[in-house]
Amino acid sequence: MVTVAHSPARAVGVRAAAVRHLGPNWYAAVMGTAIVANAGATLPVRFTGLRTVCTAVWALSFVMLVALLVARALHWTHHRDQARTHLLDPAVAPFYGCLSMALLAVGAGTLLLGQDWIGPDAAVAVDVVLFVAGTVIGLVAAVAIPYLMVVRHRIEPGQASPVWLLPVVAPMVSAAVGPLLVPHLPAGQWQQTLLLACYAMFGLSLLATLVILPVIFARLVTAGPLPLVLTPTLFLVLGPLGQSTTAANKFADVAGGVLPASYAHGFTAFAVLYGVPVMGFALMWLALAVAMVVRARRAGMGFAMTWWAFTFPVGTCVTGAEGLGKHTGLAAFDALAIGLYVLLFAAWAVASVQTARGLLNGRLLAAPK
Repeated sequence: MVTVAHSPARAVGVRAAAVRHLGPNWYAAVMGTAIVANAGATLPVRFTGLRTVCTAVWALSFVMLVALLVARALHWTHHRDQARTHLLDPAVAPFYGCLSMALLAVGAGTLLLGQDWIGPDAAVAVDVVLFVAGTVIGLVAAVAIPYLMVVRHRIEPGQASPVWLLPVVAPMVSAAVGPLLVPHLPAGQWQQTLLLACYAMFGLSLLATLVILPVIFARLVTAGPLPLVLTPTLFLVLGPLGQSTTAANKFADVAGGVLPASYAHGFTAFAVLYGVPVMGFALMWLALAVAMVVRARRAGMGFAMTWWAFTFPVGTCVTGAEGLGKHTGLAAFDALAIGLYVLLFAAWAVASVQTARGLLNGRLLAAPK
């Protein structure tokens, strides 16, 4: 009888012990899964079963998000010392931006795809909750993490990393998915406020990225390649590039009828005039990052959770190319979106299988060496 009485508490203790080293970087798996669904929902091609598969992937991302939120709650409840250590670690703290992006990505997928299963009203309600929560968390992270980096973290020269972009990219994700909610708001002030708030977050994230990106590139050319396990994080640079292009195109999609005609036309022109050169730079960086990953792989780079960097950033370039194809009418951008989506899906499949394997054998939840 005593054993039975204490078994629930013992089970909770076992689960809590298992998540001691579960960091905020795990939200990248949710982001990477959600973007596969979201990008697939807006591809310029349609074939039988595509939307059903994308909806199933969105449902998987939703389940992953709920499970991870519970696991992280256990982490903070039972391992506050480790949680504080994560916040004070300059290599881990920036990943708190991933929580915001995971909420936002799953919320957008609910509106794009989830309504097929739960209905449009429920989908809008879920997206509103996740959008508000993700946006608030993202704005807090965009200020709090750089603050900690300045006043609490001790960062040595040569430690600059693409991971630093994660907190400041989160508001750009809000800017890109917020326009999906504009048609569901009352016309007039409500729609205009949300659209221009998204535009403000676009500027916030873009200018912060322009401050950080030169530091990252300077570190690469002065200190050499990143450590093998961190090499996939080079793909994180694609995040603000692809997401800002996506956001610019989403603004153009909804500006007509919301803003005065002159501003609406301006947003349409801006989507192309901004998006095309930024996408060009993104493709250049993609080529550089691929070359560095191939080099690292030949040098013995094995699987780590950093491989999820191959997913969400590439997915933002897919949605950016989709938007440019829509507003330019060029088949080249449609082809680019399809090609990048194939790359995204392959990267997601590999990362998913390797993560599942690492969870089953316990390696990914073990104390870091």
